[in-house]
Amino acid sequence: MTVLEAAAALRRKQLSSVELTVQCLARIEKHNPDLNAFITITASTALAEARKADEELTLGLDRGLLHGIPLAHKDLFCTHGVRTTSGSKVFSSYIPNFDAAVVERLREAGAIMVGKTGMHEHAYGITSNNPHFGAVRNPWDPQRIPGGSSGGSAVAVATGMALMATGTDTGGSIRVPAAYCGITGLKPTFGRVSKFGALPLGFSLDHVGPMTRDVRDAAAMLQAMAGYDRRDQTSADQPVPDFMPPLGEISLQGLRIGLPQNFFFEKLDPQVDNAVHFMAYTAQDLGAELIDIRVPDGHQLNVLAQVTLLAEAASVHEPYIRKQRSSYGDDVRTLVDMGRVLPATDYLQAQRLRKRILGVYLDLLKQVDCFLVPAVPIAAPLIGQNEIAIDGQMEDTRLATTRLVRGFNALGLPVLSMPAGFSRDGMPLGCQIVGRPWDEALLLQIGAALEDRTGHVKRLPPGFPPA
Repeated sequence: MTVLEAAAALRRKQLSSVELTVQCLARIEKHNPDLNAFITITASTALAEARKADEELTLGLDRGLLHGIPLAHKDLFCTHGVRTTSGSKVFSSYIPNFDAAVVERLREAGAIMVGKTGMHEHAYGITSNNPHFGAVRNPWDPQRIPGGSSGGSAVAVATGMALMATGTDTGGSIRVPAAYCGITGLKPTFGRVSKFGALPLGFSLDHVGPMTRDVRDAAAMLQAMAGYDRRDQTSADQPVPDFMPPLGEISLQGLRIGLPQNFFFEKLDPQVDNAVHFMAYTAQDLGAELIDIRVPDGHQLNVLAQVTLLAEAASVHEPYIRKQRSSYGDDVRTLVDMGRVLPATDYLQAQRLRKRILGVYLDLLKQVDCFLVPAVPIAAPLIGQNEIAIDGQMEDTRLATTRLVRGFNALGLPVLSMPAGFSRDGMPLGCQIVGRPWDEALLLQIGAALEDRTGHVKRLPPGFPPA
C-alpha cells in the first residue's frame, strides 16, 4: 500500500491509523529478525500517536496526506527521548532531548514513527553491513546488500514495515539503496530540506530526503519536509512549490531529456544499460525529446567529491576518534584516518574545481530540462563482496556503486532515483533523473509519468504481498 492509497483509505474509513500501524509493526516483528532493517522499534509510542491521529481525523482535524501514516526515521536523525545511534558505538547510548527538523515537520504533518532504521556506521559507506548492529539485508535476496548508508530505510519501505522513511545522501546514500531495493528516493537540491538535528558527515555534501514506494509518495513527503530553517546555516530561503504530480497519464510533450554520451553509460552491466534506455524511450513515447549531450569528466568530479568528503568527515569525527578510536569499525576508521592526513591544499583546490564544473552543468541544463542516467552500474552485490565484475573487469564494490551518484552531491543538484526494471535474476535496477536547482517538481512529474507507464513500482520483493 502506498502513502496516497493509505491516506485515501483512512478518509473513507476503510481502515484506521491504528490498524495501519499495527500492520506495519506486525511486519517488523515478522521480518526484522531476518532483514535487520530497524535498530530501535517504538511500538508503544507509535500506537499512542496512531490513536491520536484517528481521534483528530474523526474530529475533522486533517493535517494532510501524511496524517496517520507509519514512518521510519534513519537512525541519525535526533528523536526526543529515543536513542539515536548513527549506527555506531560512539552514539550507541545517545538519547537526544530534541527532535531533528524533519522529525518535527513530519510529526506536525501527522506521521507516525514506528522506529529508527539501520544504516552504515556513521553513514560512511554503501553496504549497510554494520559491525556493531549487524548487516542490513536486501529483501529481494537476503544474501545481498540493500545499499547504504540508508539501507534500513530502503528495506523498511520495500517490505511495508513502514510506508515511508527518511534518508540522508552524502555520496549516494538515498539513491543507491533506492535502486538496490526497488523503491523511490529523492536527493533534493542542497539546502531544500533542513539538516538541523541530523548527525553530520560532510558539511557541504549532506542532503536529507524522502524514501518511498513511488514517486507521488515522495512528493507528498517532500512537501512536508521542505522549507527554510534558520537553525541550519546551509538552509536556503526558497519558495516551496506544490510538488505533487497530477493523477492520470502525464504528457512529457516539449520536455528535453539529456542522455550523456560519455561517462554515465560506460562500464555498465548491459542489463542496466538496456533498462535505463528503455526508460528513455518510454519518455520519448510520452512526448519528450531525447538529446545527446556530453558531460564534464565524471572521474574528475568523483575525485573532488571524494577529497571533499574525506576532509569534511575527518573534521566531523576529530573530537570522537581521538578518544574512542576502538569504537570505530575498520572501514570507517580507515576513511577518517585518510581524511586527517589530507593536505588542506587538496581540499581547497577541490572546491575551486567544484565551482567550475557546476557552472558547466548549469549551462548544460539550459539546453535540456533534465538528464536521465543510471543510478548504479549493477544490481545489488553480495554481502561481503569487495570486488565486482563489470563488463569483464573487476572493480572495487564501493567505488563502482558510488561512481554514478557521488558527483551530484558535490554539485548539489536535485536527483530522483526510481526503479528502471529488473535483472534476469529478479533484482531491481535503478535510474536517476537529474535536474536544475529547485526544480524537484519537474523531476517528480517526469518520474510519475514514467512510473505510470512502466509499472515497475508494482512489483514487490518475493514473500511481501501488498498490505
